[in-house]
Amino acid sequence: MDNQFDPRPTSVNAATVGVPRAARDVGLRSYMLSVYNYMASAVLLTGVVALLFFNSGYAAQVMTTPLRWLIILAPLGFVFAMSFGVNRMQTSTVQALFWGFAVAMGLSMSTIFLVYTGVSIAQTFFAVAAAFMGLSLYGYTTKKDLSGFGTFLIMGVVGLLVAMVINMFLRSPAMQLAISAIGVLIFAGLTAYDTQKIKSMYAHVAGTDMIGKAAIMGALTLYLDFINMFQFMLSFMGNRR
Repeated sequence: MDNQFDPRPTSVNAATVGVPRAARDVGLRSYMLSVYNYMASAVLLTGVVALLFFNSGYAAQVMTTPLRWLIILAPLGFVFAMSFGVNRMQTSTVQALFWGFAVAMGLSMSTIFLVYTGVSIAQTFFAVAAAFMGLSLYGYTTKKDLSGFGTFLIMGVVGLLVAMVINMFLRSPAMQLAISAIGVLIFAGLTAYDTQKIKSMYAHVAGTDMIGKAAIMGALTLYLDFINMFQFMLSFMGNRR
């Protein structure tokens, strides 16, 4: 999903002017590797926390109490805190919030083990991981400007949220299936779009104290793309218990 963090100034960053192309390429690869490392580590942490929380038996107990709303909404609080406060925070604070977000997401996503079989969860995860890598690689390497798709995709996310709210009352299996299929397509597109956006941001943060925070926020964006695509795909093809 599109995040609120955009440290880009209106002019080109002076730190990159006159820097040899080879040096810029090395810096870009290091920056993108940092983004992917943060993102992959967060996904792993979320998965471990979700599995441990489910196996402990607390997931089934907590989700029958009002406390479930705290667990469900906590990740959103972390996202808002990071998105709107990142420019005022130290890099270490943003890192701490990022890891806290991954843990909160793990607690929230533990419920999928109550609904779907372990085999279907694993199959869906690896299918989405393969698709994500391909889409992100496309976004990183393509020469085509994907910025024109951004508004369309964000509008699609808004429409998807509206459809999900409506279906909470209709409880239509056919509509749920359509929402899941469209959700997969939208977040597949956002994966490529966001990767290109994160890549282009490097030229504006290289050599500044914003680069560490930019890498974390880029990882958060790709994490959200991955998790949303996974959840919609699981709803679409997962086997229920």
